[in-house]
Amino acid sequence: MQSLWMLLASLLFASMGVCVKLAAETHSAVEITFYRSFISLILMFGLVRLRGVRLATPHWRWQISRGVVGFSALFAYFHAITLLPLATAVTLNYTSAIFLAIYLALAGMRLRVGALGALVVGLVGVALLLKPTLHADQLAAGLIGLGSGVLAGMAYFSVRELGARGEPEVRTVFYFSLVSSCCAALWLLFSDLHPVHLRSGLLLLGVACFATLAQLAMTRAYTRGKTLLSAALAYSTVIFSSLLGALFWGEVLDASVWFAIVLIIVSGIAATHFSRASPGEQD
Repeated sequence: MQSLWMLLASLLFASMGVCVKLAAETHSAVEITFYRSFISLILMFGLVRLRGVRLATPHWRWQISRGVVGFSALFAYFHAITLLPLATAVTLNYTSAIFLAIYLALAGMRLRVGALGALVVGLVGVALLLKPTLHADQLAAGLIGLGSGVLAGMAYFSVRELGARGEPEVRTVFYFSLVSSCCAALWLLFSDLHPVHLRSGLLLLGVACFATLAQLAMTRAYTRGKTLLSAALAYSTVIFSSLLGALFWGEVLDASVWFAIVLIIVSGIAATHFSRASPGEQD
């Protein structure tokens, strides 16, 4: 079953999170973002050339705006990972499905009653996850994690629009990597750049490689598998992250946290189901 590729993607995304958290011991979030984006840029350039896709695009404004929003989302996500339990940061980032549904509604798509119910459930889950389960000194980190979900949803909306305009996916990923690398490099001109040693270099390479492989596995799941099943399996990243967080840092989430996480996951799956563009996506 092709949708099962999403389980591999989820494990790889969770492994990327582990590398981010470990790399944060010696590098800032913006440095990690830069290395992840720049290595991905090199890999994507090779893939673009291999597939013979032209880099010239008539939708460069959309590509640049998607890249800036994507960079902001990625930086916020990595920053949240360094501050929060891994599973919590991942869950807050995965609220992107909820916010994507909101953006689609604002863009004119009529949401069904089920979609509205999903949004309410998701927002309740977010409130439960932020208020009683995060200590006061973690609230700001929690809001950063939530911000990554807000921005990621906006980035996915842009990707959707670019796809509707006929932009090849590899070109969009290439421009995201390019713009994100430029934004991070500009930021680093005004901040500290720490030296890369063997251990940190391997971790930074791991961030980029795990992310790239996860993207490929995720793309295969969505293009060859069933859309809703793939979307549901994507949330297994939370499970893998909780297991890896417990293994590496002894992070154990209590029942109230898991209840909030379950609400967000159910809401995200439902929002994905009710926000699909056409009946042809019902499988």
